[in-house]
Amino acid sequence: MKKIIVLVVALLSAVSLYAQGDLHIFDVDNKKGSITPQVIEAAFAKNGFSIGLNSDMITPFKKQFQKTDFKIFTLLTVYHKKLAHDLVNAFPHAGVFTPMGVGIYQNLNEDTLHVSVLTSDAQAKILGMNDKKILKSIEDDVLKVLKNVLPNAKHSYSADSLKENRNLVTFYELDLNGENWQDIKEDFEMSLEMGFDPYGFVMPAFLNLNEELTKYGTTESKYDFYDTYSICKLKVIHTVAQTRPEAAAFAPCTTMVYKKKDEDKIVVGFPAVYNWMSSALVQDKEALKVLMKAQKDFESVLKNITE
Repeated sequence: MKKIIVLVVALLSAVSLYAQGDLHIFDVDNKKGSITPQVIEAAFAKNGFSIGLNSDMITPFKKQFQKTDFKIFTLLTVYHKKLAHDLVNAFPHAGVFTPMGVGIYQNLNEDTLHVSVLTSDAQAKILGMNDKKILKSIEDDVLKVLKNVLPNAKHSYSADSLKENRNLVTFYELDLNGENWQDIKEDFEMSLEMGFDPYGFVMPAFLNLNEELTKYGTTESKYDFYDTYSICKLKVIHTVAQTRPEAAAFAPCTTMVYKKKDEDKIVVGFPAVYNWMSSALVQDKEALKVLMKAQKDFESVLKNITE
């Protein structure tokens, strides 16, 4: 009986040793403050990535909430110059990670800087993809950048994600019924941009992805258009950051809007807040409350412009 118990303990230890959550976490000493979000941004820009945005949240936190517990809290978004295009061409919904988030944060009372980014397995799970080859290649290059710019960092994984049965990406479709897509697109995206403001959402960045897919008109694309919007809500980010700052890897949310040439519809979608709860293990009651409200408000906007 004793041998069996020892074996079970050994097996459990092995499972915990190899268990990996949905987030890569890098922790590095930054007592001197020499590692800045700008340094990390430059490393990505020099190594095959384009920058979506580099948004310092400290001033907005202080302005809206009068204080912050962080000396650094930056939302950086990046996308691979070549592989992101291959990914979106192969799997249209992958635009919700084009660009993808890189959370950079450091508490006021600590000397350690942290960086969080989603694993390729987590992205594949969220997208419902079985073929992870391109995602893995992008992940390899992301990790290479972070390990080179943070050579003394400890690399680990977040705790195993919480179970989640709800849809991890929220989709809506607008049937065109044979109408001119160019006219509909203009009205659609104007309504989208105007619809978010009353709910407190802001759009700090916009990407015309199809321009890059066509190499600015020099090659064909399978899409008539493909745009992505970076959208965030300050209260959500601030509230969640109090207990799960690593969830910054999900902020801002990338919302995709596209039309394939062989389809008579416009598709819009975004990663649901359930990913924050599952992948970043958000369980604080106030954080869950603001996340669920954001999901409901986000859906309201999209329902209004697609129905």
